[in-house]
Formats: sequence, C-alpha cells, structure tokens
Amino acid sequence: MPFGRLERRAPARPMSDINMTPLIDVMLVLLVIFLVSAPLLTGRLGLRLPQADAPAAPPQAGALKLRLDAAGVLRIGEETVAPALLGARLRAVAARDPATEVHLQADREVAYGEVARLIAALQAAGLSRIAFITQAQP
Repeated sequence: MPFGRLERRAPARPMSDINMTPLIDVMLVLLVIFLVSAPLLTGRLGLRLPQADAPAAPPQAGALKLRLDAAGVLRIGEETVAPALLGARLRAVAARDPATEVHLQADREVAYGEVARLIAALQAAGLSRIAFITQAQP
C-alpha cells in the first residue's frame, strides 16, 4: 500500500509565459481563409459597358481630344505624345485656358487603371471638364 509523502510541495507558480501555439494556429487559419477568398474579391466583374442611345453632341471648337488606343499609345488630337511629356503638354493647355473641355476616347480593351491615371493627370494639370466619347449603338 503506497503511502503519501509527508513533505509539502510548494504551491504551483502561475504560468508567466504566453503560449504562442494557439495564437499561431489562429493566425494560420486566418491566412488560409484570406488566401482562399482573395481571388474571389479581385476577380474581374462581368460588366458590359453601356453604349450611348442619345444623339451625339456637336463637337466644341476649343475642345482638347485625347485618344488612348489598345496598345497604350496616347494621342492629343492627331499627334502622338510620350507619357513622360503628357504632364507638360496638359499644363500648357491649362495655362492657356483652364476651362478647356477634354474629350477622352479610350479603346474598350484599355485597362481601367490606365484611364484613371490619365484622368488623374488631367486633374493634376488643372483640367477638370472631362467628357467621355462613347460609341453609338448600331
């Protein structure tokens, strides 16, 4: 028959270290959830942009016409402009007349980010009257 010891043990000290294993487990689960859901959030939206039903407005005489084709070539009027020179050209137009209306025509294959950068360059130059040129419905 076993007998208990007569000596008394010191009471157990409280654990002063943080157990990192559960925290790491939770973080890994959150990481997996994020990695699985991220492609769903960044997928392209299946948007079909509308075409204009209204009759085209007559072009303004002093309007600046910007064209951005699918290859990323930017034209002001009929002249091709390098992206590095775009800001200076737009500032020169804004210096002549800050109320100049800009007609922006971008190919439907151009990424939205490129169009957004072009609009930001226009606004940075001081040109805020921007009109989008659309294709009429057949």
